[in-house]
Amino acid sequence: MGTLYLVATPIGNLEDVSARALRVLGEASLVAAEDTRETRKLLSHFDLHPPLLAYHEHNKLTRLEAVLAALARADVALVSDAGTPGLNDPGFELVRAALAAGHTVTPVPGPSAPIAALVASGLPTDRFFYMGYLERRAAARRTQLAAVAAIEATLVALEAPHRLLAALGDIRDVLGDRRMAVARELTKLHEEILRGRVSEVLAHFARQAPRGEVTLVIAGALPAAAAAWDESRVRREVQARMDAGETATHAAAEVAEVSGWARRTVYRLATTEARPRAGKRTARAQEGK
Repeated sequence: MGTLYLVATPIGNLEDVSARALRVLGEASLVAAEDTRETRKLLSHFDLHPPLLAYHEHNKLTRLEAVLAALARADVALVSDAGTPGLNDPGFELVRAALAAGHTVTPVPGPSAPIAALVASGLPTDRFFYMGYLERRAAARRTQLAAVAAIEATLVALEAPHRLLAALGDIRDVLGDRRMAVARELTKLHEEILRGRVSEVLAHFARQAPRGEVTLVIAGALPAAAAAWDESRVRREVQARMDAGETATHAAAEVAEVSGWARRTVYRLATTEARPRAGKRTARAQEGK
């Protein structure tokens, strides 16, 4: 009885492959690969030449028996084009079938774009909700986003570059102008992680078309207490901070963080609130002369 190894492979930088992954791939009697052409490039780079079998979304069910037959004789490795197999890639059905047949299933951990983007996002990582790829159609995507709008954990999703602008627009409209990070080309030469409010990120990519694989990390919903902030409360809090000596910029940033309001909106309220007060102080000073 062989072992099914789920081997994570680099998402861009070949230096990220582990020594254990290379050993398992070199010793496997068969490597089931999402794209044999991509996997062959990786294996050839490290002078590894195990037998390859195409195992992808369109043939994953018909190839189950072939993989199980190979497992009956020796170890088999499963890989995707990049990252951790089984995560938004074919693998779940094979893992379940291998377990049902009594085989051992062992992960060989390594690169994962969602996890890499999450930990570098600057957003909370103690709890997160992985959404996979966002829906292609606008209506379905909005429904998908609405279903997670109340989740307080950080949201992580994947998106294609040519749909990014539309997706960001829906995120802004459905979830609000939350903090987020857009990570693209992770570990590659042109890696970019853009952090800011949804509106800021959307404006950036409207000017500069995105390229490469994209991972979205979005702040979770605010607790009910924070979501109850109305304009008068925002004005009172920001003014109180400014009266205590904080600058309008710093006060706006702090209030935006706890209230969920866009920082630019809070700053505008802070500056319009400050002007009349400043005028009154000036008038009083003139009266005293």
